[in-house]
Amino acid sequence: MKEFTMEKMKEACGVFGIINNDDYDVARFTYYGLYSLQHRGQESAGIAVKNGATILCHKDMGLAHEVFNKVILNQLQGTIAIGHVRYSTTGASEVQNAQPMVLRYRNGNMSLAHNGNLVNASKLRDELEAQGAIFQSTNDTEVIANLISRYRVLNDNIVDTLKNVMDDIRGSYAITMITPKRLVGMRDPLGIRPLCLGKIKNSYAFASESCALDAIGAEFIRDINPGEIVLIDHEGNIESHNTVEKGCRKLCIFEHVYFARPDSIIDGVCSHKARVEAGRILAREYPVKADLVAGTPDGGVDAALGFSRESGIPYGHALIKNRYVGRTFIQPEQTQRDSGVSIKFNPIRSEIEGKRVVLIDDSIVRGTTTRQIVQMLKEDGAKEVHMRISSPPYKYPCFFGIDTSTRKQLVASKNSIDDIRNLIGADSLGYLSLEGLLESVKGDKCGYCTACFDGDYPMEVPFETLKNSCG
Repeated sequence: MKEFTMEKMKEACGVFGIINNDDYDVARFTYYGLYSLQHRGQESAGIAVKNGATILCHKDMGLAHEVFNKVILNQLQGTIAIGHVRYSTTGASEVQNAQPMVLRYRNGNMSLAHNGNLVNASKLRDELEAQGAIFQSTNDTEVIANLISRYRVLNDNIVDTLKNVMDDIRGSYAITMITPKRLVGMRDPLGIRPLCLGKIKNSYAFASESCALDAIGAEFIRDINPGEIVLIDHEGNIESHNTVEKGCRKLCIFEHVYFARPDSIIDGVCSHKARVEAGRILAREYPVKADLVAGTPDGGVDAALGFSRESGIPYGHALIKNRYVGRTFIQPEQTQRDSGVSIKFNPIRSEIEGKRVVLIDDSIVRGTTTRQIVQMLKEDGAKEVHMRISSPPYKYPCFFGIDTSTRKQLVASKNSIDDIRNLIGADSLGYLSLEGLLESVKGDKCGYCTACFDGDYPMEVPFETLKNSCG
């Protein structure tokens, strides 16, 4: 079985954590949380549970419902749990890279789950190996685990340990941890990856997105601040430590463009509302005469709704998505490669025949899938197809948790908009401006990482990495 990759950036991973101060089944609550975060990673899933002095852990390749069943969940009994769904950005897609990771060190047992990517992971790994560290995986989460283990021996408390670790690592991270006594959540100093806190009765939970809190009936309390470490014990005491002065957040703007579930609220912004507003602004920036506005499932649907409301062009469905295509299916032969798109998407002829169609999508990465979709719409009777993209041209690679590691993959990095229009076969093509995108999230450039659009990285990227990525 080979994975057939559609032309979309892979989601960042998702993390969850809960401490039980009532009578909840923490493993099941974590499973429900992971199920809600499944859109963030479909390669592996795992849950670790604190049971007395022991940490029980089960993880494997697959979706959450494939990895866990009632028998397994019944075995994961305890008082604190963390969970993880993964898409690999650093480290191969193999079971040894699945999370959470369990640490056994002199002061006890810990477990951690990490969403993000460290730009200095290779350097730190080399330094740790030179000091005698042995690694069992290839992901950068094990680098963090090794640093925690080493600093914990030198410090009297976990907070100083985590501060030392944060001084060493560079990049994006949202982390949930089980310590011998507490549940811990921490977010990188720029807040590139999201993390929030919720409460259900006397129990507390961390999650990458608020939709996971909704899944267990928890009340959203607040987002974890950039650079903040939050510790929660079984008495319900919450201890917060801010490691950086309040300044610019740099949340990955693609959380609101594509990654986050539409019903999630991240750093005060509802992703659904932001996408609808992006569609409205896009209609003002690139108006067109047409008969139907439709979104590419699922990334363009909300923006298409906004485009329709602003333009007055009727909203409808031009494509049906096959919901039963799983993570992997047999890749078509080279001579049949275009059939991979038609397996996942199929036009609705009765809706598009003889019509001028505005098709909205959130981004164009390589252009190949977009070209095939435009061709399918025209073959099924669309008179014109006008592509509108609810984000700016994606020109630069991401080093903070998205799998666009080289500019060679990015069609906008080396082609003009008119070149891309010709490549995909559309009658017209318009991208949302960066100013329009920032307006849609009611923010400014200080609040978001926009490096994938403008190359303005929020921290230094290793020169060798950037040079190699530019191809």
